[in-house]
Amino acid sequence: MPPIPLIPHMPIMPKKQFCTFRLGDFFFGIDILQVQEIIRHLSFTRIPLAPTMIEGLVNLRGQIVTAIDLRLRLDLPSRSADKSPTHVVINNADGATSLIIDEIGDMMELSDDTFELPPDTIQGTARELITGVYKLENSLLLILDTTKVVQLDAKLFG
Repeated sequence: MPPIPLIPHMPIMPKKQFCTFRLGDFFFGIDILQVQEIIRHLSFTRIPLAPTMIEGLVNLRGQIVTAIDLRLRLDLPSRSADKSPTHVVINNADGATSLIIDEIGDMMELSDDTFELPPDTIQGTARELITGVYKLENSLLLILDTTKVVQLDAKLFG
């Protein structure tokens, strides 16, 4: 009987799961473990004198949650009035926050070997809020640092 050939040990790259979504032409992801739920429509109450990126407060089954328009938080143009937003409710150290996005994507499981730091072409607020990117076949998945996204600078409140 011939010897069984040995197969070289291939290291297993750690994988992470991301909830993906679109804001205009951009493709974003956040760690799936931070997502509490996704809701197509939520009514909100405006907060007087709040920065424009804060859409207001939503009542999520008795839990009061701040809703942040992620387009405005990333200094992107406002969403057109004919498009209905989607809410991704995330959990963070201060509780839940709703991130208002354009369109939800799929859950993706990606290997750490395709992760890279943000490219130099990403500038401004977006660069501060993105931890890195994953190279996909036809696009880049921009990974948001949700802790930084929900930390609103005191100067925004005038």
